[in-house]
Amino acid sequence: MSALAAGAGQTKGFLLKSIAVGSDTHKYVVYVPEAYNGRTKWPTIIFLNGYGECGKDGLKQISVGLGPAIMSNSQEWPFIVIFPQKPEFNENWERYDDMVMAILQQTRKEYSVDPSRVYLTGLSQGGHGTWAIGAKHPDLFAAIAPVCGWGDETTAQALRSVPVWAFHGEADPVVNIEGSRKMVDAVNAAGGNAKLTSYPGVEHNSWDKAYREEKLGSWFLQHVKGAQGSKG
Repeated sequence: MSALAAGAGQTKGFLLKSIAVGSDTHKYVVYVPEAYNGRTKWPTIIFLNGYGECGKDGLKQISVGLGPAIMSNSQEWPFIVIFPQKPEFNENWERYDDMVMAILQQTRKEYSVDPSRVYLTGLSQGGHGTWAIGAKHPDLFAAIAPVCGWGDETTAQALRSVPVWAFHGEADPVVNIEGSRKMVDAVNAAGGNAKLTSYPGVEHNSWDKAYREEKLGSWFLQHVKGAQGSKG
């Protein structure tokens, strides 16, 4: 895997980039796997960071959660992965929906993204963002995976066509597991396909287990937007 670098084109690894959205410029990272080539369409994940990784440096968001999981075992993650960074600590991710979509569009211009295999995940504030932004764009995402997040149950109807795998520590003192339980129940009550993996005794950090032990990448790849018979 190449080191973090500024670049585009066929450069591989974690690449630092920037984009102008309105009057603001946002830094972000795109992970390009070593096996990437532009001749085939690649599955793509958007990862939303938590509170501690917010800022404008463009880098902290790869330091917790999915970034380290890729670094420790890149073979488990044969995806282009987009890492936007939420600028403000106390704003929810849905405020930055335009930024996330703009970064996705820019990545589609630069790389060969498979539009039927775009996935969304995130932890804590990013887990909330996964529920919220997933509900805003149910026709975009083939599956979502909120980690230790919470959501608005009134959005469950919008997610009925999107497979959901949520994760949460049962002893989480920061975001109560009921936030995940209520959303999973609401999506299923709306006729959707949602499941929750909970970890007894685990506090807020359920992301290391979710991203390193659960074969989440393989589960994502079972789901293709518009395909029939995707596994749950």
